[in-house]
Amino acid sequence: MMRRGRGPNRQRRGGRGSGRGGGSGGGEGGRGGEEGGRGGGGGGRGGGGRSGRGGGGGGGEQRWWDPAWRAQRLAAMGKERGPAKQVDGAAWAARFRKLAAGGGAVGSGAAGGGAGGSGASGNGAVESGSMGSGAAGAQQVGSLPEEIVIRENYGREGTEQLQVLAEQAGLYFQTYGKGTGTVAVASRVPLPSYRADLDDRHGRSERQITVSSDLHQHVSNLLAPSSSFAPGAPTPAPPAASAAAGAAPGAQRGASVAATPSQFAASAAANALRIQSEALRAEQNRRKSSPAVQAMMAQRQRLPAFKQREELLRAVQQSQVLVVSGETGCGKTTQLPQFILESEIDAGRGAQTMIICTQPRRISATSVAGRVAAERGEDVGGSVGYQIRMESRRGPNTRLLFCTTGVLLRRLVQEPDLAGVSHVMVDEIHERGMNEDFLLIILRDLLPRRPDLRLVLMSATINAELFSEYFNKAPMAHIPGFTHPVEQLFLEHVLERTRIPIRDQGQQGRGFSRGGGGGGRGNGRGRRERTASVAKKDPVSDAWEDLDVWSHYSAFSRPTQESLNTWSPDKLDIDLVASVVEHICRNEAEGAVLVFLTGWDEISKLLEALKGMPVAGQPSKVLLLPLHGSMPTIHQKEIFNRPPPGVRKVVLATNIAETSITIDDVVYVVDCGKAKETSYDALNKLACLLPSWVSKASAHQRRGRAGRVQPGVCFHLYPKVVYDSLLEFQLPEILRTPLQELCLQIKHLGLGHVQSFLSKAMQPPEPLAVQNAVQLLETIGALTPDEQLTSLGCHLAALPVEPRIGKMLIFGAIFNCLAPALTIAASLAYRDPFVLPLDKKEMADAAKKEFAKESRSDHIALLNAFEGDHIALLNAFEGWRAAKMQRQERDYCWDNFLSAPVLQMVADMRGQFLLLLSDIGFYDPRVGLNEYSKLASDQEMLSAVICAGLYPSVAQIRRQGKRFVFFTKDDGRVEMHPSSVNAFCPSFSRPCLVYNEKVKTSDIFLRDSTMVSDFALLMFGGNLEPAPAGRTGFDMLGGYLHFSASAQTAKLVQDLRQQLDSLLRDKIENPSLDVHAQGERVVAAVRSLLSSPHADSLPPAESGGGGGGGRGGGRGGGRGGGRHGGGRGHGHGHRGRGGRH
Repeated sequence: MMRRGRGPNRQRRGGRGSGRGGGSGGGEGGRGGEEGGRGGGGGGRGGGGRSGRGGGGGGGEQRWWDPAWRAQRLAAMGKERGPAKQVDGAAWAARFRKLAAGGGAVGSGAAGGGAGGSGASGNGAVESGSMGSGAAGAQQVGSLPEEIVIRENYGREGTEQLQVLAEQAGLYFQTYGKGTGTVAVASRVPLPSYRADLDDRHGRSERQITVSSDLHQHVSNLLAPSSSFAPGAPTPAPPAASAAAGAAPGAQRGASVAATPSQFAASAAANALRIQSEALRAEQNRRKSSPAVQAMMAQRQRLPAFKQREELLRAVQQSQVLVVSGETGCGKTTQLPQFILESEIDAGRGAQTMIICTQPRRISATSVAGRVAAERGEDVGGSVGYQIRMESRRGPNTRLLFCTTGVLLRRLVQEPDLAGVSHVMVDEIHERGMNEDFLLIILRDLLPRRPDLRLVLMSATINAELFSEYFNKAPMAHIPGFTHPVEQLFLEHVLERTRIPIRDQGQQGRGFSRGGGGGGRGNGRGRRERTASVAKKDPVSDAWEDLDVWSHYSAFSRPTQESLNTWSPDKLDIDLVASVVEHICRNEAEGAVLVFLTGWDEISKLLEALKGMPVAGQPSKVLLLPLHGSMPTIHQKEIFNRPPPGVRKVVLATNIAETSITIDDVVYVVDCGKAKETSYDALNKLACLLPSWVSKASAHQRRGRAGRVQPGVCFHLYPKVVYDSLLEFQLPEILRTPLQELCLQIKHLGLGHVQSFLSKAMQPPEPLAVQNAVQLLETIGALTPDEQLTSLGCHLAALPVEPRIGKMLIFGAIFNCLAPALTIAASLAYRDPFVLPLDKKEMADAAKKEFAKESRSDHIALLNAFEGDHIALLNAFEGWRAAKMQRQERDYCWDNFLSAPVLQMVADMRGQFLLLLSDIGFYDPRVGLNEYSKLASDQEMLSAVICAGLYPSVAQIRRQGKRFVFFTKDDGRVEMHPSSVNAFCPSFSRPCLVYNEKVKTSDIFLRDSTMVSDFALLMFGGNLEPAPAGRTGFDMLGGYLHFSASAQTAKLVQDLRQQLDSLLRDKIENPSLDVHAQGERVVAAVRSLLSSPHADSLPPAESGGGGGGGRGGGRGGGRGGGRHGGGRGHGHGHRGRGGRH
């Protein structure tokens, strides 16, 4: 099978669509005119051309836009590399065929003398099977080489010829670098976009570590043998609480009855069960006679599910596994669990019955439990209860428990066989969430050991056969649904019906340009230049781009045609959504409105837009209710209540409202057609959470929400052409998301080898994604090299957050930085509270930088805002908390561009994290938070704790000419996200950053970053690897980071790291150990190194400025800080403005 590679020039970083603007600190920034202006001074071009791209490269020494300079530079590069060699096609074709067949000689001269002239001399031009540790995706199976690395110069045409030959042999082909550093690779396995091992310029960091003689003596004295701490001393046995880490907070330890050695005791236990069952039956019969329950029963009997009650109960009794499908609203979620519970109680088996019904979301578990309890005439916590993370309402008589999938997974840690559970019901399996697919593997393996256990899988009418096949052709039952007719309107019909015009998206689009010293980037594109974007296009957008709007919609009015020609599939037009909702409130009959949006940002924007509308903005006429999965459950419940007469309810929701919940009074649905979805590129180790088009199945579910109580209308805000190009079903989450949390749970549950276990999934993830996850868990210390769970891994598995964030929490508790670590971890696990109004972006950026102060940390900026980017996050939180106590929360958030709901959620999550840390022994509520936060003001220690959590997400900071650039091991050159306090900085006092996530849009951007010192990495990063022979120092990340040091300094660092690791091992195995008492000298030595004067600061950039966007392209906001003050250049629309010295 032919496997297509990538062309030799398809991997240029930051090529199309983002030019570098610039101008020196003393010159004028670029002017974004119609054709793009040129930045003054030595920084090169800044403006954007007609396509909306930024102009040429800036940077002082390099002037690629200058034809004379370019010709001179190319000639010098050609002379340096020598003349291009001729390709011996036959020899290379034979070489590639041999590699594809699994053979190939090892050695650089293996291609033969004809193949590029390297001959048998082995001059290094051709390397076989050679790969460094940074070569993700290029592997070696056994002793067989997987790739050929070609370093010799064959020129552009010769390289393209080699690519054709490699692809004809069925190989992958990729080029790396440019100019004299170009390297080509042919491989049997897919190749990533970047290889650090093949990047001679930027693929390896060289750092020199120095320690003053006074500091060296001080640390040596602290590390001298002491009675207070002896590294390597016997480790105290972990307490029982630690061994049981991972149990859900408040979870009961099962309802099974322990076998007794005495026959009398067994008889007594059976008699007790009989008495309890009779009591349950009597109570159920008593409630059935109440008028309230009888009224509820009349409603239940109208549901389609009720008509099949006996048939469904018979199927559950006769089959160990049953797949039940049904349309939304048929009653399967609320009725089938009740049927089973009622039947078992009536049969006198109530005490032996325990039904667990999983839901994919918290609000589903709580709302369904509330509905079922009400139908039974009781309060939640009686025979019907729920349990979600950090919240539980269940009692000793609870026999039907609704819970999130994660709660059941945590119960399986303690009860692998689910002793005492009679029925497991897994709802909404068609959503294909990762936890649900994971649970199905476990349950399929469990069924042979528990022949008495009954498993019911409930799905919408989507692919039910797939689940039946997975469970060995399990029987299926279908419940027909009933909905009223729903009128389906696509965008063209919506525009004709409402006469709402669509504003030119080109005016809404914003780009940004940045100059870090020598020049920045200008991004942006207009409506007529949509195809110029570098961002990855999807088939849906392509289908729209290829359409001739005028001819296809010739039957529609001219205003509709113009609006459709303006509409962009790449943007969510909040103004359009608001106008449609306003139209419904003005002109349509009464009935609730349900709006589907992509996330909290869009919900917040639409909420503000609607508040300014003439009708929708009147609280006396319209009740606006946001609905998001992260909202407190008490607020989520408001959406189910009917509004007062004369008031229309408008619910602004994410895809949580598709299938998980039912809002009975919805008549109108507004569907934007998108949902936030994680995608994961395992080859390049890049995860993105971006709005993506929903599937046709999801669009069908959304439409069905409009016909619950009467005929309804669904306003799809995308054309029919787009709908026709949607995928039939959504890709399962297990195939499109990083797997480290899942792999950690597999090991915590003792389910064996990760790859082998996941191969049993309904649709197994690709092996490389699993390999990446296991490798990360090894790097952070959660797994051993042979995949055994460590003590740290056991604790991390008990924390329902991404493992790196969990590690930050634990280290924050260990090193007395717990309060700030809680705030930072909660924000990273939820979302950034800083808001960026389109018209006040610069003021918002300045506010965030003010919070960060001198820390140069997004995380500490948050902390200051909360109390009073990681440090920016921290500062924001502290400020908010103080303002709230003084009843000035609204003004504080308004003045500082902060979201009060997000900050409140961060505060709530901090409390949850404290309880979780208490459960695993790292926090004692009797001692209090202050005692665990004595070093909260030690910024160096806090940055080190952040480093411990976010490692190995490390970026190098380098001066390149007159600007700063950033590099990572997996991506090479990356950009700093413009929302970060570390974007557009004139200088850096540290050589590295740690970051929380990468975002792929027009380029790869780093978000939420904190500068860290060399000593923070050496003490709190990964394992220290010995330097290569003949050198002293250490390597990290497989040699990507190298730290050189004198023999004396290297020994000091190594001794301290060994004692710190030993102390941490003892603490993690025995959380009750007091690190600051037992290891006082070690902690003091670490703090001394962290707080020592740093010799690792980078010199400031000398010049700045940035060019703007062109005619089609939004705004370019290039910033550059020079030694004498920062220049700033803006281009917006047809005019730009350059900042002067």
